[in-house]
Amino acid sequence: MERILIGKPVVAGSAEGVALVSKEPLSFWGGVCPRTGEIIDRRHECSGSIVTGRVFVFPQGKGSSTSSAVLMEGIKAGVAPAAIINLKVDPILALGSIVSDELYHQAVPIVVLAEEDFFSIRQDDHLTIEPDGKVLVSPAPKSTTTKRFFQGRYQDQPQ
Repeated sequence: MERILIGKPVVAGSAEGVALVSKEPLSFWGGVCPRTGEIIDRRHECSGSIVTGRVFVFPQGKGSSTSSAVLMEGIKAGVAPAAIINLKVDPILALGSIVSDELYHQAVPIVVLAEEDFFSIRQDDHLTIEPDGKVLVSPAPKSTTTKRFFQGRYQDQPQ
């Protein structure tokens, strides 16, 4: 069942994608590779995940003001998230998206949600971001495979 969440657009825009959800803040500077879109902070819970084309849902950025430049480089390279959803306004990431829009005519929409709505989003939900800050949430499809431990590793098994 689709839900509608009402957020505050920090950088208005339209986007859609599959949710990549984290409960941890992340600095894009040293945390996201601007050439590949990979989360490279090895202490972060999403380390190794790719943000490219996904709606990256995380509480807030942290650390360096250079995160705005990293986001801009990712946008220019085509490896940035489709959108960002945060719990708090992050002026550093907003700056990167706004300047990218001025320079490259491409921005990453950024929306801030209330805590209850933020934590209602699940990994792999399909999210549609609207310019007014609405977020349409379609639950992730139920898996049609199960994991089975076989010969020392997990393997997908059709149901």
